[in-house]
Amino acid sequence: MNKRSAVFFVFAIVVVSIIGALFVYPNNKVFSSLERISPWRLGLDLVGGTHLVYKIDFSKVPDTNRADTAAGLRDVIERRVNLFGVSEPQVSISQSSGDYFLNVDLAGVSDVNQAINQIGQTPFLEFRLEQQNGTSTDFVQTGLTGQYLTSAKLDFNQQTGSPEVAISFNDQGAKIFEDLTGANIGKRIAIFVDGSMLSDPVVQDKISGGQAVITSPTFTIATAKQLSSNLSAGALPAPINLIDQQTVGASLGKDSLDKSIVAGLIGTLLVMLFMIVYYRFYGLLASIALVIYSILSMTIFKLFVTMSLAGIAGFLLSIGMAVDANVLIFERTKEELKKGLSKAAAIKEGFRRAWPSIRDSNVSTIITSLILFYFTSSFVKGLALTLLIGVLVSMFTAITVTRNLMTVFVKDKELK
Repeated sequence: MNKRSAVFFVFAIVVVSIIGALFVYPNNKVFSSLERISPWRLGLDLVGGTHLVYKIDFSKVPDTNRADTAAGLRDVIERRVNLFGVSEPQVSISQSSGDYFLNVDLAGVSDVNQAINQIGQTPFLEFRLEQQNGTSTDFVQTGLTGQYLTSAKLDFNQQTGSPEVAISFNDQGAKIFEDLTGANIGKRIAIFVDGSMLSDPVVQDKISGGQAVITSPTFTIATAKQLSSNLSAGALPAPINLIDQQTVGASLGKDSLDKSIVAGLIGTLLVMLFMIVYYRFYGLLASIALVIYSILSMTIFKLFVTMSLAGIAGFLLSIGMAVDANVLIFERTKEELKKGLSKAAAIKEGFRRAWPSIRDSNVSTIITSLILFYFTSSFVKGLALTLLIGVLVSMFTAITVTRNLMTVFVKDKELK
């Protein structure tokens, strides 16, 4: 890249960084309207909130289906919580002594009781088959539950005009429903919601296509609409019971956040001071690149990431990765200068020789971050995500920003 192009690049990246700095600054006046749309999203450990623990009732779920049922339950609860305004809920499954638990973190909720009620009101939908047991009639489990639903909507019976709920199953649920109705023509298949039977229609024929209707003599338009809304948000594939509730105060979160920010600033300033003392002018350029890196990273975090203490730790760790790349570049450049090369040739050769080491170290960190993100709990995911984003941004700033700064600010006579 020639010097003119480098000047344009540096000017553009400085402008972007200034805008980014104004954007990431909390409660800024310049981007007040955007601040309302995209504020900093903080996790439970920083902003406070509620930690809920539910015990999953797997008494009616076969052992082979428990893992899939737990995963479906986690997804359903996430959708339910999002619907009533809790952003970025942390929902995870844990296991202890053969029991399964659903852990829900609600950060910054304004009404904890409402959140608990909303989660508890999620209906457990299931279809049961009529079975004669001597003089009584029982309904046995069929395995067809709300976990196979794709949609539910309010409808009206074409003959009577009474409200009903039309539901649709996914491909797997449609196959189960088709086999169930085909094998039980003339029998009753009852529809239960939260353990209460709403209707028990007689199967007239095999039903294909994954469509069914929920009816009840007690349905009003309001109750049928409420049921359809809850089912659309996700019917629980297994019942859950609240066994523990813990409230995290906002003051504790604020204290942790303040300490993290102070520690991050001190660490960053010490790193910049070391770079300037040891590498002098080149260290100053690296410090400028580090500031740009920090602003770009925080802009991405504010737009897309819910920050937690673990996430902040991942970001601070990535700062070290960013400085490491500059150290490699400068040391390689010094080696080339000792060989008698001009500064222009030494800078070019220093970047070329440092790149394989920078690439390999960063790629290994990226792979580690991806493994942590996909195979660990939610708290470790925060560290993995910010570390991944930070490493990617650091590669950009080390290779492009630092190099263009050196191209622009090293004197022409030193490059000849």
